[in-house]
Amino acid sequence: MPDWALAGTYLEACNCDAICPCRRVGGRPGAGRSTHGVCVGALSWQIESGHVSEVDAADLSVVLAFRYSDDEPGSPWTYFIYVDERADEAQREALGEVFTGQRGGTADEQFPWAFKPANLLGVRPAAIEIDHTPGRGWFRAGGEVSVRVREPVPDQEPVTCLIPGHHRSGRELFTDLLDVSDGPLEFELSGVCAYESTFEYSARD
Repeated sequence: MPDWALAGTYLEACNCDAICPCRRVGGRPGAGRSTHGVCVGALSWQIESGHVSEVDAADLSVVLAFRYSDDEPGSPWTYFIYVDERADEAQREALGEVFTGQRGGTADEQFPWAFKPANLLGVRPAAIEIDHTPGRGWFRAGGEVSVRVREPVPDQEPVTCLIPGHHRSGRELFTDLLDVSDGPLEFELSGVCAYESTFEYSARD
């Protein structure tokens, strides 16, 4: 057994125009640079099965809120991680290590905040609610993060995203709401891009 392995569903939203320039569309790399030069957003993971060493992580959730500038050298991510408040101390610590990249594995290849410079603002428990129903998902982390999807982008070619993995299918959407209010991360947007997929991460590729 690998040291850790997690699998489940994924939903994110950011302030870029759909389809996000970070995506691959029809297998073609995107432009890479964010629509507005500064990217802000929120990501969510609903863990359906998994463990970190001997710690069970099934049925827990993680949310990440972030900001980065394409024009800042290395485009470092500034981010908060929110871990399901239902997790006990060992579960919170384990998930914090995985999602900050401290446990390595696929995170080192798929989490930009792990393989690039980054400014971690904190890892803390939150009341997380998630509904990843395809095409109309939403999630919340306490009073700090709220995301709600409006509808899929019509007539799209296959779209993939690095964070859940370009090897996994997914779908681009429009948001109804992207709202983050937590210290240095403050923004509220509508009609911007979102993306839904599944994920499967582990200590090994």
